[in-house]
Amino acid sequence: MTIRKRAQAPTPKFFKVLRNIGLALAAIGGSILAAPIALPVVVTTVGGYLVVAGGVASAVSQLTVEDANVNK
Repeated sequence: MTIRKRAQAPTPKFFKVLRNIGLALAAIGGSILAAPIALPVVVTTVGGYLVVAGGVASAVSQLTVEDANVNK
């Protein structure tokens, strides 16, 4: 199965929820990094980690597919 077909295939409900949580984490991390005020280094580091973790969770969740042939 190609990556393109995998991305277009149906995603299980659990991974849809996980994908949305990942997108929210990435958005929160991005807004922390783009804040117009000076933030402590720890906060900006956490923001960077949120962006990376959210992006990875979203990408992996999007590429997880339902496969009816797994149990056969």
